Amino acid sequence: MSEAWLDEVNWTEDGLLPVIAQQHDTGRVVMFAWMNREALALSVNEGFAVYWSRSRQRLWRKGEESGHRQKIIDMQIDCDADVLLLKIVQEGGIACHTGRESCFYRSLQQGTWQTIEPVLKDPKTIYK
Repeated sequence: MSEAWLDEVNWTEDGLLPVIAQQHDTGRVVMFAWMNREALALSVNEGFAVYWSRSRQRLWRKGEESGHRQKIIDMQIDCDADVLLLKIVQEGGIACHTGRESCFYRSLQQGTWQTIEPVLKDPKTIYK
């Protein structure tokens, strides 16, 4: 398959693309991350989400340590070609390194961030 489609992406100055991961059947946003060109190409070729870890400065296959991979069902780019939406199946039902379903588990309530989502699995048992 030609990779000309990668040239249509409006990458940031540092060569990254913001990515929203959404559970395909519920619409729940479970994660936000970044991809570089290689991560996007690998995601398409492998069928599972591969991100660029800005903190580690390396490719990061979601679930490589936890087993909580993200199987890609659909991939959509926005009208400006600068944000990607992944519709995924979140394996194990946990997307967040805190052991929660979603990384978006805090809500602003009366001027403070309140935790509104339970921990589904203790991260100490996920990451050894």
